Amino acid sequence: MIEARDLSKRYGDKLAVDHLSFTVRPGAVTGFLGPNGSGKSTTMRLLLGLDRPDTGSATIDGRHYRDLAEPLRVVGALLEARAVHSGRSAYNNLLVLAQSQGLPRKRVDEVIELVGLGTVAQKRVKGFSLGMGQRLGIAAALLGNPDVLVLDEPVNGLDPEAILWIRNLLKRLASEGRTVFVSSHLMNEMAVTADHLIVIGRGKLMADCTTEEFIEQSSEKSVLVKSPEAARLAEVITADGGVIAKADGDELTVRTLPAPRIGHLAASAGIELHELSPQAASLEEAFMELTRGSAEYEGSIDGAPLPSSTDGSFPGRGAA
Repeated sequence: MIEARDLSKRYGDKLAVDHLSFTVRPGAVTGFLGPNGSGKSTTMRLLLGLDRPDTGSATIDGRHYRDLAEPLRVVGALLEARAVHSGRSAYNNLLVLAQSQGLPRKRVDEVIELVGLGTVAQKRVKGFSLGMGQRLGIAAALLGNPDVLVLDEPVNGLDPEAILWIRNLLKRLASEGRTVFVSSHLMNEMAVTADHLIVIGRGKLMADCTTEEFIEQSSEKSVLVKSPEAARLAEVITADGGVIAKADGDELTVRTLPAPRIGHLAASAGIELHELSPQAASLEEAFMELTRGSAEYEGSIDGAPLPSSTDGSFPGRGAA
């Protein structure tokens, strides 16, 4: 189990983490989400004792990382896959780590095969692709067969087949009762991998709930409507206060009106419907809605600033 309690960290005039508290429990894959500059990397560094908090504490299985006698046997971490000796082979990089923790040589062989680096194990790391480097970093995290995993962007640079492998690996490790804490910017991947989400913005907790709850609370719901009279139906819907988010031939994507109301309007106007399907928001849409105004840098489209207000209520959301 990972516990953060009232964590704060300031660098100069920037408050990177702002009184952050959460718990990552075993038996589930917990996704750690936030815009760039939200404090995710700093939080992970605080968890792993690489930075000292200004306030609060971070513990792994009830102990500070610095107090772990054999840390690789307790927690496996991937923060920067390239933080290895580039002149050494993949095998020797892992062997040094294993020897530092009293782990047997055969464990190096096991994780090498597990991550699919068997054919390049004796090659120098400086010649590795980004994806191969990620696999090596994951091998290092798994070396001590730990009960806790802290992984920052583990699928970065991996091809679709490798991403699927990582997804299944994380789910299997969680099913074994391990604590799996994963940061990622790939929302589609988190949607199918993470059971639980912790979302932060500007160093503060914004949501702490299941992935299903997070998406369900989004107001970005819509209804897909198909009709041979889509143009006339769009006029009827708009007159009733509905918003046509997208019109494509005989298809309409409607917001702000529920499906029963749209069906009633169509029936009253004598308009034939071929489909009327409520559409749930995607994880990406829910995330963008919650974190508007929380990004460190905000862009614009055609010179107009992107929306910066955040409305709606999410489970576990902290004060903004």
